[in-house]
Amino acid sequence: MTRLFSFLLLPALILLGQIPANAAVPPWKVQCTFQDSRFDEISGITRSAQFPGVLYLHNDSSGGPRIYAIDEKTCKTQATFIIAGARARDYEAIATGKDAKGRNVIWLGDIGDNRDTWPYVEILKIREPSVLKSQTVTASTYRVTYPDNSHNAETLLASQSSPQLWLVTKQLAHGSLYALPYPLRSTDIAKPLRIEGGLITDGAVSPQGDRYVLRTYFDATIYSGLPPGKAGVTFDLPGQLQGEAVTWTGDGKALLIASERDHRLLRVEIPQAG
Repeated sequence: MTRLFSFLLLPALILLGQIPANAAVPPWKVQCTFQDSRFDEISGITRSAQFPGVLYLHNDSSGGPRIYAIDEKTCKTQATFIIAGARARDYEAIATGKDAKGRNVIWLGDIGDNRDTWPYVEILKIREPSVLKSQTVTASTYRVTYPDNSHNAETLLASQSSPQLWLVTKQLAHGSLYALPYPLRSTDIAKPLRIEGGLITDGAVSPQGDRYVLRTYFDATIYSGLPPGKAGVTFDLPGQLQGEAVTWTGDGKALLIASERDHRLLRVEIPQAG
């Protein structure tokens, strides 16, 4: 999301009463603090399947075609991946999963259509490098269209158990969950599955593949199974300037969240339902 749009949107949400007042937030702590000055618009974060303890993150539209590998305990930058020949209209989501051949891949969503005008969005597939070092990587790019209109989206879901991908669109009143056909092709049309909540800024499938999470600026909801799963516990998140990124800890017991204009990586414990 652009900074101007968020500046105009958040006061409106306060007036509408959509920002929780005196919210009960689960136990949380600052996991670590990013020291890399390039991380000024963190918009997506995911766990590496190839390197234990490593997270991948990217910036918003101003960040260019780059993915950063960071240590989840110290927040230190381990490597920078520059995506050869890729454009970056508005990267808004990142996920790790498998491709049709069962290989570990990074999925990157160029899906942040803030004005709902793009004729298509782009999904980039990048093989996870075998060595954790700064390097240039290549990507396969797939153009995906929606069956009705153009939509803004900030959530791309992937699983370690299959090459299936899902998108969740972002609107003020509500978004929608879509499944992408697989193996992915550039002629694919996203399939609508159901209506979701409004202002969903990111999501992630658990490393165990048994749950997934969707977050907004203010709260998170845990769903059972793979999309479309059954909604379980919903809980408020610690206050952030513009919270747009979420992933899981390796054991699936907590979430790691990040925000634009906030260099803290926060760990939030997942409360038990009921």
